[in-house]
Amino acid sequence: MKWIWIFIFIPIVVFGQKVSIKKVDSTAYYIQLANFNKKTNNYKSSLAFSQKAYNYAKLNNDTKGKADALFSLGSTYFELKKWNDALESYTKSADLYNQLIPSTDYAFCYYNIGLCYMGLEEFDKAEDNFDKSKSIYDALKIDASPFMNLQKGILYKNNGQTKLASKLFNEIISKDDTKDVFKTKAEALYQLGTIEQNLEHYNLSVNYLNRALLLSTKEKNLDQKVKILLDLSKSYEKLLDLKKSHTYLKAHLELKDSLSHLYNKKLNADDYVSFKESERMKAIDQMTKENETQQKTNKFAKLISILAIALITILSLLSLSLYKNNIIRTQSNNILKEKNFELQIAKDNAEKASKARAEFLSTVSHELRTPLNAINGITHLLIEDNPKENQIHYLNSLKFSGNYLLTFINEILEINRIESNNIEIEYINFSIKQLLLDIQNSMLEIASKNNNKFILEIDQDVPEMLLGDTTKLSQIFINLINNALKFTKNGEVKVIAKVIETGEDYSRINFAISDTGIGIPEDKQETIFESFSQGSIEINRKYGGTGLGLTIVKKLVDLLGGDINLTSEVGVGTTFDFELNLQHGTHEIVVEKDKVYSDDILIGKKILVVEDNKINQMVTKKMLEKKGIICQIIDNGEEAVEVLSKENDFDLVLMDVHLPGINGTIATQKIREYDTKKPIIALTAISLNENREMLMSFGMTDVITKPFEPENFYKIIAANLA
Repeated sequence: MKWIWIFIFIPIVVFGQKVSIKKVDSTAYYIQLANFNKKTNNYKSSLAFSQKAYNYAKLNNDTKGKADALFSLGSTYFELKKWNDALESYTKSADLYNQLIPSTDYAFCYYNIGLCYMGLEEFDKAEDNFDKSKSIYDALKIDASPFMNLQKGILYKNNGQTKLASKLFNEIISKDDTKDVFKTKAEALYQLGTIEQNLEHYNLSVNYLNRALLLSTKEKNLDQKVKILLDLSKSYEKLLDLKKSHTYLKAHLELKDSLSHLYNKKLNADDYVSFKESERMKAIDQMTKENETQQKTNKFAKLISILAIALITILSLLSLSLYKNNIIRTQSNNILKEKNFELQIAKDNAEKASKARAEFLSTVSHELRTPLNAINGITHLLIEDNPKENQIHYLNSLKFSGNYLLTFINEILEINRIESNNIEIEYINFSIKQLLLDIQNSMLEIASKNNNKFILEIDQDVPEMLLGDTTKLSQIFINLINNALKFTKNGEVKVIAKVIETGEDYSRINFAISDTGIGIPEDKQETIFESFSQGSIEINRKYGGTGLGLTIVKKLVDLLGGDINLTSEVGVGTTFDFELNLQHGTHEIVVEKDKVYSDDILIGKKILVVEDNKINQMVTKKMLEKKGIICQIIDNGEEAVEVLSKENDFDLVLMDVHLPGINGTIATQKIREYDTKKPIIALTAISLNENREMLMSFGMTDVITKPFEPENFYKIIAANLA
């Protein structure tokens, strides 16, 4: 696996043409000379002066001087990417710093050891040394998080923990460029680009990589730039933009050749061999002196030899026994390998089948939305057009059926998104009390229909502010509460939130939704979380529903790290409960009230609709004209780009995402090249691989999902025109 790291350099004093230093501490003097030669790319002299610094410190029994000299020697090898030599020097330096009072030099030495192991792709050892470095910085009360988080993110990525890695990288890139003291933002953008590339989100990958390229060019980081160019070429190749792919690949190869030439100039092979040979000769001299001492202990060595022979004899007998055991173990391992191979084939086949099923259901769900949009839209227009009294019943039935089918499609798509791991957990500050109160207020009408009491019981120990994914929590609560209200009449539905455990920065909260409804038979409880399971056909016919709500709840609770339980008795009631660890929030949330827009905003506005489906063209145009909007229809992206480049009197654009020729996202990108302000709203039947953030990254200002609800349709248009 390829990996990337970033060099963090300690600032060095810039020397003039003449070096004027009082030769008081010769160790420091030689180290400064070594740093000066390294800055001028004279690496041979830099290595020599670092070695002189070490020899002088050793002669004077100066522990700190030896540590500093070895650190300087390791830094030179590090810049030359001689990882093993750098690692050896840094490790010896760290052992010496360990004998002194903890300092930033000691912490930074372990950090550089971690970078060396990253260079050798030994990521576990790298993580251990980064942790040692952080613990020293923490003891010194120094904030090392800016560059530590970057390396931690890279380690997460290499271990396959891309969600944790993305979270750290997003924290880094959210900072202003002026606050990027340690130059970590470009690397974080590059890492996010490669993550999206591995997830086959090539448009997002290109966005991140282009931003990384701009920063690396600005910072003149050539090593970083050469790898960004290569990955940009790969992403554009996947997007079938072969011209850009070839351009970036050519730039990558030219820069790579230039860097190779530069590194060869820094320290050629003969200089490196010459320096290592001089070290070897010094080692030989040292060994000669040690041999003289060794001769004095020969008698003792003879005794050791006799004991060694006896030990070897014993070990030989043990080896014979181990050899026989090894033959048996090898035979067993071969059998296990064959079985593992068979299991791997079965696993691959199962994954392919699951992927094919998810893609099939996603495609079917997506394609059903377009005709469903026409059905719901025409139904709305007919209801609004003063139908005959005997027709209203049929139209309301058609509207109900359309909404039921839409709910069914949305739930299938939601299950596919969760199972395909194409869903991420958000971490935002929120109030669980406010969230439950809002849900209670929104469902009071449903409760009143069945004459139910809807009660909230929130433990006073529940923190005011928590950190979590409010969207997924809302989905869980709404599904469970809606079921409880639906299957209960003249009874009580209760939602309880209780703190089970409190840590320094988190709380473990138990949520329970109980009702006094019909209950679930014991023989159906084991399958209640399976898709399309509702207890019995009679219940399905009487109460309705798709049987997918509890499946979604189960998968979302698992995704958030919890485990849902069921307790039920027929005729008595049902309780669903689950526990979640939620981190404590940092500040209070100010709840923004939804703005109410008048239809007067829409009257006389001119809107361009880019839509290729003839029925949807008719429905959308009729709905817009009912509000006094002037509407023009275009059925392809190319013509939309051309019209908007010539006419600038449109107030807003409704852009279908899936168009013949260039799609809506590419058309929006081209429009944004000359018009950055005009509202462009995406019209899309969102599929498995689409999401709001992806569409907004292309320049869309808002998103309306097909089939759209008329009230929401007008509200979003009015909000963007206001």
